[in-house]
Formats: sequence, C-alpha cells, structure tokens
Amino acid sequence: MTFNAPRKNLGQHFLHDRNIIEKIVAAIRPQRDDYIVEIGPGRGALTLPLLQFVDHLDVIELDRDLAKSLAQLPEQPALTVHQANALKFNFRQISSVPASLRLVGNLPYNISTPLLFHVLSQATIFRDIHVMLQKEVIQRMVADPGSRTYGRLSVAIQARCQATELFSIKPGSFLPPPKVDSAFIRLVPDASIMATIHCESDFDMMVMQAFSMRRKKLSNCLKGMLSAAEIRSTDTNPDVRAETLDVDAFIRLANKFTTNTANDKRVE
Repeated sequence: MTFNAPRKNLGQHFLHDRNIIEKIVAAIRPQRDDYIVEIGPGRGALTLPLLQFVDHLDVIELDRDLAKSLAQLPEQPALTVHQANALKFNFRQISSVPASLRLVGNLPYNISTPLLFHVLSQATIFRDIHVMLQKEVIQRMVADPGSRTYGRLSVAIQARCQATELFSIKPGSFLPPPKVDSAFIRLVPDASIMATIHCESDFDMMVMQAFSMRRKKLSNCLKGMLSAAEIRSTDTNPDVRAETLDVDAFIRLANKFTTNTANDKRVE
C-alpha cells in the first residue's frame, strides 16, 4: 500500500522499528475481548499487530488520506476508523462504561499535553493508557517533588493517574526521525485520588498559580487565593516553593480554596 510523505504540520513521525513495536505490544498485553482505541495509527505499524490479538479495534486518525488507506486494509471488518481530531473526540461515543477502554497512541509531540488532558477529562472510561511521547515530557510526568523536572504537569498527571515510564525509544525508530528521544509510558487512572479533590477546576487553577513563579515562595504565588495563615491551616509551610510539595499538599490547598469560595457564596 502506498502512503503519502509525512506531513510536518501534523507532527507525523511514523514508527517502523519492529523491536520497539514488539516491546509496545508486550507492554500492553492485549487480550481478545479488550476494547482498545488507538490515537494516531498513521500507517498501521502498531494497528496491524494489535489486530492479531483483539476482536475489534477503533482508531482515530486526523489525516484524511491515512484514514482512507486504513479503512481499506484487509483486516477492515475488525477495524473501525474514525477520521477525526483526537483533541475534540468524544471517547464516550465508543463506550461510556467505566474502565472499559484501553487507549494506545503515538501522540503528536506538538499537541501531546493538551491531548493528554483532553483524554484525562474522560478518565473514568479508561482502564489504562499507553502512549509514546517526547522523553522529556514523560520525565516531567513521573518526576518526584523537589526534582528539577517536577512541576505543574507532574502534579496534574499524578493527581489523576498512576504513571510508570516503561522504556526509551531512539529517534531512528521513526520515519522521519524526530529531533528528540521518545519514551513509552503507562497511565492508570486512579479514581481514589480524584475522589479526594472537591473541585477539579479549582485544583487545576491552584496548581497553575502555584507554579506561575517557580522561584517565589508559595504565599507569594497564591496571593489572592489563600493567605499565609490559610496555607498553614492545611499543614503546609507558606514559605516553601511549590516544587517541594507533593500531590496531597496541593489537594489540601485546593480543597481549602474551594471551601472558602463556597462559604463566600453563602454569605452573599
């Protein structure tokens, strides 16, 4: 089958390394009755091996030409191709049953972070998420408090998922080769953590504000949201920097802000 040249504007880097493909499939461990959704199937390098293990596979491809080619594969009866933008895709149209979907993807690096958050906004329907990303991004996702790479992305991901970096992928495994190393990560949505957050939007705003000035102490970053005394009431030192706080601390801070906001509304 003939394919068009990769499109730079879509951030296309097609996986072709057979060893890496086998490692990915082994990490996913697909089962016959799994409901797998693949983002960015491209030329089908991962799609075809997955179809050997599952009865059905949904793929989401933005490129019209690639989507058309995938729909013409001999394995097509077991394959549903959605020609769509994954950034806007409603995964609940495939299944709305909690923890029913398994997501796989080689995410375009130019939209990887907003795409991840779009997926995680529907986290309850996913059993797990296995994706290829820029290695630097994955290192930030799994970073520990106090480390150089720990930041807003680390907290946002770890508040929603158990994140495990599985292995690195060199540029030569893709056509064309990207200018950076890649890595493969497993994310398992954790409803028990999210259940402790009173308001998800308040939590995200708190984390964003806390990391808005990395060199400043927490009380300065959160000015207008929480006072130093209110920060202390959550068992958090207002004089530390945000990068030293764990996820639980951010949850306590956000919940304090949510409670304050609710009380203010009742007074009004």
